[in-house]
Amino acid sequence: MPPSTSRPASRAGSSTASGILSPHIKVADRPVTQQGLSGMKTGMKGIFFVESPQRQIKDKTYYLGLLRSKTSELTSEINKLQEEIKMYKQEKAAYLSYERRAEALAGEIKEWQGQLEDYNMVVDLLNTNTDIAEVIRDCNLLKVQNDRDAQSVDKIFSERQATEKLIQAVEEDIEREKAADDIIKDMTEENQIKYMEMKAANEKVSQELFAQQQELDALSMKEVSLRAVKEDNQEIASMERHSFNFGFYYLLIRLTEVRKKTSHFKKIIQQLDMDLERHQGRITS
Repeated sequence: MPPSTSRPASRAGSSTASGILSPHIKVADRPVTQQGLSGMKTGMKGIFFVESPQRQIKDKTYYLGLLRSKTSELTSEINKLQEEIKMYKQEKAAYLSYERRAEALAGEIKEWQGQLEDYNMVVDLLNTNTDIAEVIRDCNLLKVQNDRDAQSVDKIFSERQATEKLIQAVEEDIEREKAADDIIKDMTEENQIKYMEMKAANEKVSQELFAQQQELDALSMKEVSLRAVKEDNQEIASMERHSFNFGFYYLLIRLTEVRKKTSHFKKIIQQLDMDLERHQGRITS
């Protein structure tokens, strides 16, 4: 009988494929997690797995502790900056003090340098056997020149102040003219015509007043000169004084009339300005 080629059966059972998986175990009965089969926990966690030290639950206490730590860091940084600011202020104060001291010392050095130059000049004069009278004469000439220069500087300074005041007055006049132009633009055409007529009349009266004032000043100067020059000739002085007084009183009368006209026109202009302001008030309201 020939030998059999089939594999002998083991003691565990038959050698068929049904012996690999038990018919009582089903794959679908094994639990599956979201992470797959490897997500199953085992009892060997302490040996093969190490838990993360990060806190798992971040509640109110966690965030309060984090806020306290950040607040502490900020407070420390603020204190550090305040110390730096304080040190900077101290250094700045010291620098300003040193700077003032340096300026004072520079002034003292300049003064001593001037005295040294004077002493050197005296030594040179002594070494050259210069006459003292010549030195005094040169000193007096220098003093006169310095006084003249000082007067010139004072005059220039006064002229500059007068020019600055004149410029300021002109600028103020320009500003007033601009304001007046703005007011005139807001007027009605009738009021504008009336205002311009009053303004022209006022300018004309002002010019007449200025001319009369100049004539009055000229007559006053003539009166003074006549009284000074012709005191010895009473008759001639009396005649000229009579003619002068007549012209003088005539000019006074004319000047009084011009002043009355000027006052009248000023009142009219002021009334126009008041009417304009009331008109603007009604427009804005």
